[in-house]
Amino acid sequence: MAATGTRVEFRDVNKVFRSGKKGADVVALDNVNLTVEPGEILGVIGYSGAGKSTLVRMINGLDTPTSGQILLDGTDIVGMPAKQLREVRRNIGMIFQQFNLFSSLNAAGNVEYPLKMTEMSSADRKARVAELLDFVGLAERGTNYPEQLSGGQKQRVGIARALATSPSLLLADEATSALDPETTQEVLALLKEVNERTGITIVVITHEMDVIRAIADKVAVMENGRVVEHGSVYEVFSNPQTQVAQRFVSTSLRNTPSPAEERELMHRDGRLFTVDLTAESGFFSAAAKLQERGVDLDVVHGSVTTLQDHSFGKMTVRLTGNQEAIEEFYSTLRRTTTIDEITGGRGSRSTSTGEAN
Repeated sequence: MAATGTRVEFRDVNKVFRSGKKGADVVALDNVNLTVEPGEILGVIGYSGAGKSTLVRMINGLDTPTSGQILLDGTDIVGMPAKQLREVRRNIGMIFQQFNLFSSLNAAGNVEYPLKMTEMSSADRKARVAELLDFVGLAERGTNYPEQLSGGQKQRVGIARALATSPSLLLADEATSALDPETTQEVLALLKEVNERTGITIVVITHEMDVIRAIADKVAVMENGRVVEHGSVYEVFSNPQTQVAQRFVSTSLRNTPSPAEERELMHRDGRLFTVDLTAESGFFSAAAKLQERGVDLDVVHGSVTTLQDHSFGKMTVRLTGNQEAIEEFYSTLRRTTTIDEITGGRGSRSTSTGEAN
């Protein structure tokens, strides 16, 4: 299906909140350059204060940059007249963390609300509401009020409402952070289905790497108002370049021993190595040669993940026996992958692909 979503582009965008004479100015966005292609799902991740919510407010014109351009399908919305900006917003759906449903309206009424601002007839509105409630799995809940719905059901109503006017761009600001893990996965699967069916562009703001892993095509990592890393989910997960990205990835993959686990592992004989696993790492052939030379290899930690049709992971192994063979194993793998020796604080060797320490 051809993408029908909006192309979003940030060009040299800065946002500074002026605090007056006594306080220091707050830089919310610092020279942000970022492009979201039509039909793409971009996950924007960062810790509190990184600038994520400011960035999403820029896209729908709820906030304006101090400098720079924000282009939607090539049109700069910065400084756009209010009337024209309202027209732009009609093509943007928004999903919120706290659902933002009208408590005085039932589920059907909440979904219908944005349609009342259009020229659609009452009969067509009712048909559209029924279609959307059925799509999000709430066909029988139209007469229920928000207080009668679970958190997941409320967010499904929020998604249906966001899709009511058939937008080409959907913004989700921490849309799953108030939900339990199982419900989160259901909501993310629904958003993925929306994207696949309609080609809509989706920007997901989150502080949870598992959300990025489940839904996104690309990921932008933010820190102190800057986009410090941007690439495919596979690229960032398999080879994070910045400390903040590494911390986020470690919370999702959990494929290396924790400090406490390392201390426990050090109580036994042998040498410990953590090896990056990819199609080109050469780990398994090197391990087979070890065993031929009488070296015992025990897998003590690790995992393999598949993302975007690529598999990668880390494995921590304990090697005991022929020290010469173990050194050759280390020397061989450091030419093709990243290998770290865990030494319990006594000085570790860490070598990336193609480099010697």
